[in-house]
Amino acid sequence: MNPSHVRTAEDVEAAVLRYGNMLFRLCAIMLGNTADAEDAVQEIILKYMQKAPVFESAEHEKAWLIVTAKNKCRDLIRFRARHPQLPLDPSKEPFFDVPDSGILEALLSLPEKFRIVLILHYVEEYSTEEIARLIQRTPSAVKMRLKKGRRLLEEIYRKEYL
Repeated sequence: MNPSHVRTAEDVEAAVLRYGNMLFRLCAIMLGNTADAEDAVQEIILKYMQKAPVFESAEHEKAWLIVTAKNKCRDLIRFRARHPQLPLDPSKEPFFDVPDSGILEALLSLPEKFRIVLILHYVEEYSTEEIARLIQRTPSAVKMRLKKGRRLLEEIYRKEYL
């Protein structure tokens, strides 16, 4: 049985203030648009409230939220694959209102297993050991995914944007 407790409004507000931007960035990059990212973050926070897990530390709480976000994004990506829609241009999204270098589009085109490790390592600044614990892989597997992800990112970027 998973121990839990009642999550107060103050608990939820503190978590949103502490982790909301990080969750949004992660979801926006994984999903490719802000609307889906906002929906995903809301569902993650709802699950955080409903499940109310007890965490050993702030790092444990953050890791739980990242894994939950990764799983939610994966579910949404699977849903999209089963229910195709017209794709939105990520460069038109307000979140992506930065000079267009093509890196974001190249990152979005990577397979999820490479995209998630690149985001966690370069955006969220997790070590390979921390990423390995989060995605339940070995540190050497994470290093290989980082290496291959960087190579694929470079290939896509050179092919499409140079």
